[in-house]
Amino acid sequence: MLNQLVLSVAEVHNTTISSIVVVSGSFLILLALLKKYAWNAVVGMMDKREGKIASDIDTAEQSREKAQKLAEERQTQLNSSRAQATDIIRNAKSTGESSRQQLIADGQTQVSKMREKAQSDILNERENAMESVKDDVADLSLEIAKKILQEELSEQTHRALIDQYIESMGSDHETR
Repeated sequence: MLNQLVLSVAEVHNTTISSIVVVSGSFLILLALLKKYAWNAVVGMMDKREGKIASDIDTAEQSREKAQKLAEERQTQLNSSRAQATDIIRNAKSTGESSRQQLIADGQTQVSKMREKAQSDILNERENAMESVKDDVADLSLEIAKKILQEELSEQTHRALIDQYIESMGSDHETR
């Protein structure tokens, strides 16, 4: 059939219509051959390519969503870490402040106790000194009185007299 077509074309002397017919016929024959042998392979290749592109788009979308979720999780963790850091700093400040207040209170308590002890020690020393002075004055007075009076009084009587004198002297000094 093809041979006849070519021979019929050769007989016709290069007319435009004959050229159109030959070209159209050749084109149709080419299409038929392409459809029979190559079309399914080309369509299969295109379908494979389309599937691969669709798969790549889906994979890219999933990767984008996964990256977005990871970014959100990272942001949440960062916010949580910041909140924890703020809490730790706040707790450290309050602990430091309470420790400072406790140290101040302890220091004031110790100073108060030391002051009270010092006053108590001063009072005890004063009383001891007064007793010592009383005893010394009593002994001295007794000796002086013995020498002056040259008479013998009982030591108990002398002590009582001296104690009365010292008591009256001590009350005079305390009012000063």
